[in-house]
Amino acid sequence: MAFSVAVAGASGYAGGELLRLLAAHPEFRIDTVTAHSNAGQPLVQVQPHLRSLAHLTLVDTTPETLAGHDIVFLALPHGKSGELTAALDPSTLVVDCGADHRLTSEEDWAAFYGGDYFGAWAYGVPELIVGDGKQRDHLVGATRIAAPGCNASTVALSLAPGIKAGVIEATDIVSVLAVGPSGAGKALKTNLLAAEILGSANPYAVGGTHRHIPEIAQSLRGAGAETVSLSFTPVLVPMSRGILATSTARIVPGTPAEAVRAAWHDAYGDETFVHLLPEGDFPRTADVLGANTALIGLAIDEAAGRVVVVAAVDNLVKGTAGAAIQSANIAVGLPESTGLSVNGVAP
Repeated sequence: MAFSVAVAGASGYAGGELLRLLAAHPEFRIDTVTAHSNAGQPLVQVQPHLRSLAHLTLVDTTPETLAGHDIVFLALPHGKSGELTAALDPSTLVVDCGADHRLTSEEDWAAFYGGDYFGAWAYGVPELIVGDGKQRDHLVGATRIAAPGCNASTVALSLAPGIKAGVIEATDIVSVLAVGPSGAGKALKTNLLAAEILGSANPYAVGGTHRHIPEIAQSLRGAGAETVSLSFTPVLVPMSRGILATSTARIVPGTPAEAVRAAWHDAYGDETFVHLLPEGDFPRTADVLGANTALIGLAIDEAAGRVVVVAAVDNLVKGTAGAAIQSANIAVGLPESTGLSVNGVAP
């Protein structure tokens, strides 16, 4: 019997991507879609690409409309999901695609987000190294899951293998990301207008202010880092979706090159959705468009004594909705690849 699903925030980009993937999921049945200002409209009025879901109408986002489902996916602005979740049945699987339940530190929440702190849930990045295992071990049977920040999971997956293996240092990490504007949501913002971003590259949240920084540090500490020092700079580029993250870290002196590459091979050699590319190959965002796949290329800069890790993901799939569904699959006992594809769209 299929699991009954509700999606809150179904009119946004993350909500729309959840619905696109869920529409093809053989075990999840979409029964309810909710919104705020768009409530009362047919779903296809605001998500016209979702033709198979034309029978659905957006309703108000309330605890009452979300009640009675087996699984609830929340795709709401930060601060909004935390207000709802306390009213939902503890036995219901709730997967939050917002930031409200990602951080284990209330101090970090106050510094980077502010407002009420709602506590941390199981983190929805199954392949992430945690201690001597992977995060998927903590998702089995979970009823509350926090899907990751797209930039945060991309950088964490890029570097955690080297931290765990002890081949890189965590005190001088530099990450520069090219990101598409869909990660900022669907709300109208002047700096995201086509006239502002076409033909231009624009840095933002420069100088240690991006909200995903404590989330990355939290993940790297989980992989074994004692202290994390990260310079993180995202750059908005004119592609609707995608992240290309270039991260560098100092190699522990005396570590042979083959041991460095082996750390990533050992971490991801058996993973379905995280792939280490052959030596000399590096990913493009075009290669992961629409796929629940993270592609990783690795190089060793011997002159600088640093490893260079280049990772590509679709921010709306592996970065958000795909990670949420993959984690939900694990939680309810399905094969984690159910309803998800490693294949992208080209050209």
